[in-house]
Amino acid sequence: MNSNTHLARRPAALGILLACALLTALAATLPAAQAEAARPKAASSISGVVNLNTASSEELQLLPGIGEARAVAIVSMRKQKGGFKRVDDLLAVKGIGEAMLDKMRPHVTLSGKTTARKL
Repeated sequence: MNSNTHLARRPAALGILLACALLTALAATLPAAQAEAARPKAASSISGVVNLNTASSEELQLLPGIGEARAVAIVSMRKQKGGFKRVDDLLAVKGIGEAMLDKMRPHVTLSGKTTARKL
């Protein structure tokens, strides 16, 4: 390649290279942004309620932030206490703090049937 054909010496070619680099960089961030926008918010990922005193481990896992380990911990604490008297009793479960409880609160009850379903 001689100096007359080197891309850096041709303004049009340089502009195309810069545009391609910019588009490539933007395209790399697009999938993550789309995934974040498409992900349902935790509070709206279920409809209905989960009865903390009767729900199975699987039903408890419908709640925002509750996976298998926390669901088992909730069932264990329920057995130890003879049931939950207040929703705030969940704060005694390892891994459940005020922020998580606030996300779950609209979807939990202490009486009645569990009606929660994934949206």
